[in-house]
Amino acid sequence: MPDLDFLHISLADQCLYGFAHGVLLLRLPISTARNGAGERKGSGCTPRGLHQVRARIGSGLPQGAVLSSRRWTGEVWSPALQAQFPDRDWILTRILWLSGCEPGYNRLGPVDTFQRYIYLHGTPDTEPMGIALSHGCVRLRNDDLLALFDRVPAHCPVRIDEAACPHWASLNLQ
Repeated sequence: MPDLDFLHISLADQCLYGFAHGVLLLRLPISTARNGAGERKGSGCTPRGLHQVRARIGSGLPQGAVLSSRRWTGEVWSPALQAQFPDRDWILTRILWLSGCEPGYNRLGPVDTFQRYIYLHGTPDTEPMGIALSHGCVRLRNDDLLALFDRVPAHCPVRIDEAACPHWASLNLQ
């Protein structure tokens, strides 16, 4: 499979769309922020605008690896672990850490996506997709994140907005 050269995250569709050379190759269900769209630090919102993948974290870890502060805790998610820590905001499997590209909108100061620790990351399979429930990050199924991770290079552009996927893109999914 070819590398993706652009990701579009639609808050309206709750989907991630992956493109290579202008052709839609991937469509994945996601979950963005329960608090909606917004750029301010502490808002619990998903930031909009143009971003890039600044860091790729977790290569080689097992599926379901529990990450905290971008480090593997040594744990692998299970229903028993979930029951032991029911209030944990699970960051699993891999992290694609985003950095804003638009100074004053999603980069620098109180709106800095990177300093807000906004990731694309895995979540327990018990969590619903297609419904905005995160604390600001973009949650994906672990299987989907594993497939995506190997296809997304560092510095890959990521557009996050409220627009639905363009009609033409839904027609040429390969």
